Amino acid sequence: MAYDNTCKYLAENYPAEFASWLLSNDTSDIQVLKTELNLEPIRADSVTFLQISSQILHLEFQTTPKSTPPLDFRMLDYYTRLKREYWCDIEQVLIFLQATSSEIVLNTQYIDTNTTHRYRVIRLWEEDPTPLLANPALLPLATLARTDSPADLLEQVAASVDMIEETGERQNISACVQVLAGLRFDKSLIKQLFREEIMQESVIYQDILQKGLQQGEERGKKQEALQLIMRQLTRRFGAIEPEIEQQIRTLSITQLEELAEALLDFNNQSDLVNYLGNISLPQSNQED
Repeated sequence: MAYDNTCKYLAENYPAEFASWLLSNDTSDIQVLKTELNLEPIRADSVTFLQISSQILHLEFQTTPKSTPPLDFRMLDYYTRLKREYWCDIEQVLIFLQATSSEIVLNTQYIDTNTTHRYRVIRLWEEDPTPLLANPALLPLATLARTDSPADLLEQVAASVDMIEETGERQNISACVQVLAGLRFDKSLIKQLFREEIMQESVIYQDILQKGLQQGEERGKKQEALQLIMRQLTRRFGAIEPEIEQQIRTLSITQLEELAEALLDFNNQSDLVNYLGNISLPQSNQED
């Protein structure tokens, strides 16, 4: 999750730099869209939408290619939702962070019986680090770029970070560099080149900690709700089929609360099965 938050932080705080890199567009008139798209059943932590003039740049960062639903379908799904909402040109870029041999990262389109949808794919480990090293906002991504000597590349990044004049920006970029470098380098090497106290003072580091705490609290609340509902169901209907229990475990906290009220009207386990069959079960995106 830290990788998601880091990439999202960079894209949303340095949108012009990402537009220049990916679109060769040097405009500063860019709006970060806090869109109200209904993103279920897709987890959207690593997704950023940038509106540039009459175009939307959709950025999706992925650590691993595993995803439910599959990434190619997700890109089509986002495209249709964005098109319906804004009705403008949409450029989609799927950026893979960590080197992998999976064939999924080579795919640049979704194909179905009557549909073909294309999008751009960037595999960072194949990218020339030069343009990334030249821009402070892109230095964290440079740590994952193509190189014959990863250690030398990380030293270059560290030297570039040290040259950032503004203290707050230097701290935040350094923190982002250290987070993403963790996908490629041993922690000991990262610590040799970067001062840990600088990372801890940064906004992004504090943001990662806060989001981690919030996610922990949400998981705790959901676990409590699950335990309560399973006790109620077992008490009323006896042992619950494993398949049904697994369906219940995929429900969101809101859906669990609704189920807790609905089960008061259930007469048998068949009512539970019918209820679950009539609601949309969320699916988790498998990444990181």
